[in-house]
Amino acid sequence: MVEPLAPPISPLPVTTRSRVGKTLSIVAPCFNEQEVLDLFFDRIDAEMARLGVAYEVVCVNDGSRDHTLTVLLRRHQRDPRIKVINLARNFGKETALSAGLDAATGDMIVPIDCDLQDPPELIGQFLEAWEAGADVAYGVRVDRTSDGLLKRATAQGFYRAFNKLSDVDLPYNAGDYRLMDRRVVEVLKQLPERNRFMKGLFAWVGFNQVAVPYVRPERAAGTTSFRYWKLWNFALDGITSFSSVPIRIWSYVGLIAGVLACGVAGMIVVRTLLFGRDVPGYPSLMVVILMGFGLQMLAIGSLGEYVARIYQEVKNRPLYVVMDRYGFDA
Repeated sequence: MVEPLAPPISPLPVTTRSRVGKTLSIVAPCFNEQEVLDLFFDRIDAEMARLGVAYEVVCVNDGSRDHTLTVLLRRHQRDPRIKVINLARNFGKETALSAGLDAATGDMIVPIDCDLQDPPELIGQFLEAWEAGADVAYGVRVDRTSDGLLKRATAQGFYRAFNKLSDVDLPYNAGDYRLMDRRVVEVLKQLPERNRFMKGLFAWVGFNQVAVPYVRPERAAGTTSFRYWKLWNFALDGITSFSSVPIRIWSYVGLIAGVLACGVAGMIVVRTLLFGRDVPGYPSLMVVILMGFGLQMLAIGSLGEYVARIYQEVKNRPLYVVMDRYGFDA
């Protein structure tokens, strides 16, 4: 399968900035990452020392079941620039990322996966794009050979479907890894929805965004928590959060079915009057009934997906619950 080319790097505005006196916040959601955290922090330290920029690392422990929190607190004691938010349970990566963005204080914010599939060495290119005037510099994976064939095919199918169904253009092969200016994050913090599809929200806010191509490596350690069923639900959340087409399409299905039913009814009447043929009985009737029932269940299911999301929103529960915070001012 031929994958679409990564979008070209967008032209930058004339405005320029300087990193001097600015602070960079790195936001890292963590779920069962004990095996890779020390390597992650070591590479972050090395890259930040090379860039010569003041920084903080906001780590969000999203209900890990291993010793992730212990490792985070040990690193926090060694380096106060590492701050830890411990959520009361596992709320999911999108919510954990939102918690980190809410707590970040930097002039620039970089969401990153701590499994090192998002190489910290790319932050330098993000920073250069920000200095050149970009409000958002996002990473685009130009080579996904580390993913299996099925994963690549389904990912490309999702990006195509999302961009066809939604008014928001989601860059192909772009993940959460990016650098955002403070004003972009302030807009993101104003978005209240509970069903959060961060890739879509990053694209929805707009601003001056440029693509930075990179090759995504395999995980440095551990195993991913994203399975195909979870990815399917994630894709469903993304499409229903940014498009009403899946529910609107059933109006057209109903119209087409009604027109076909009228046509078939007319054909049966004419054929019976002209040729005196018997009207087909039980088999054809059962086919029509079962087909109609199946279409109704699909329509109700599609409607239910949106009603369920409305239900989640109107309850107005907090997006997440923080159990403990380490390294933040009281």
